[in-house]
Amino acid sequence: MNFNRSHSMMVSLNRTSITKIILGFAFCLFSMFTLTGILTSLKPEYRISSSSVYSLTNNITEHSLVYLLGYENRYFLQAIPEGQQPPQITNTLFQKATSINLDDPRSLLGGELPGFQYFDGELLVAGDGTDYTDIPMESAPPMEVLLAEREAAVQAVENVDKQNEDKPVPPAVTTNGKKVVFIYHTHTRESYLPLLKDVTNPNEAFHSSANITLVGEKLASELEERGIGTSLDKTDFTNVLNEKGWKYGKSYDASRPVVQSAMAANRDIQFIFDLHRDSFRKDKTTVSINGQNYARLFFVVGGEHAKYEQNSKVASDLHKLVESKYPGLSRGVRVSKGPGTNGKYNQDLSQNALIIEFGGVDNTMEELNNAAEAMADVFSEYYWQAEKVNAEAETDTTEQ
Repeated sequence: MNFNRSHSMMVSLNRTSITKIILGFAFCLFSMFTLTGILTSLKPEYRISSSSVYSLTNNITEHSLVYLLGYENRYFLQAIPEGQQPPQITNTLFQKATSINLDDPRSLLGGELPGFQYFDGELLVAGDGTDYTDIPMESAPPMEVLLAEREAAVQAVENVDKQNEDKPVPPAVTTNGKKVVFIYHTHTRESYLPLLKDVTNPNEAFHSSANITLVGEKLASELEERGIGTSLDKTDFTNVLNEKGWKYGKSYDASRPVVQSAMAANRDIQFIFDLHRDSFRKDKTTVSINGQNYARLFFVVGGEHAKYEQNSKVASDLHKLVESKYPGLSRGVRVSKGPGTNGKYNQDLSQNALIIEFGGVDNTMEELNNAAEAMADVFSEYYWQAEKVNAEAETDTTEQ
């Protein structure tokens, strides 16, 4: 007798298991849509982008990155100098989680002491006599102070072009009509006490016409005399702020469209200089070189954007060149970032954009003109040398 036996396997799912699967799937779907909604509804500055990733990682040092790569590929560890200690990962994670750098007490004090956060920037290059106690700081004068019209010292303003009486010698080389430098003034009404009649309070050193734009005119003129085509914008951004009902802290939002329009209209622009006036007094902002007084310079770079390293290099190179030709003229280079600062200063629009502080509230027009002439002298040497290098590189490429 033969018996046919069939063997079968039965998988049973009770109602509880099915319910859990459905609920789990629904929860995952809901979470995904919620996360997507949050990411897309964030303001642009908070969304995940190349710049935000850069901001998150900009405190990671080069050797830390090499060590990180070395965990996966030991070959990279050969690039680390002998005897150099590996980075402390716990310190890095602690800094990212708390914004406190154990090697920099300012990061702790900045959150506790009023006004201390303004010193959070990095003094990249310190000029003669410069330290963290006298670096340029963003100030926000009341709008009524900015709009109050004061009488200018007419004689001081009329003597602005006194040094240009002699006809300049035509430059040997030029940019052939191309405007390669763009100059503007975000804090347009920053002025100097010697230009204002009967004004002695440095907090009132503001004027609608006798202001930093006079330095811009002088610098543009000196650059043109050296063959470097320059365009100058004198938009009064204080008026823009007033018309829009904005506070002084939004000055760079007011000036940004002007820079963008200039760049769109002129593709030849290579360098962008935003001229400012520092708030420090004469002992900090004046230097005598060969018997002549100059308003000292300070280069400021925004540190919260992806192009800040290129801008920092330009500023550092110019500082070194200034010091080689006019010792003591440059107060240094500051990378400005952190609470209480703009962090970008429109410099994310170009890799050759800088803020240049010309003197302080006590400097005279003669001292400012001397500084503008010196800056033009230094920058023209820097620019034409770079053009020569670029031309030689193009020639070598063509020959190959």
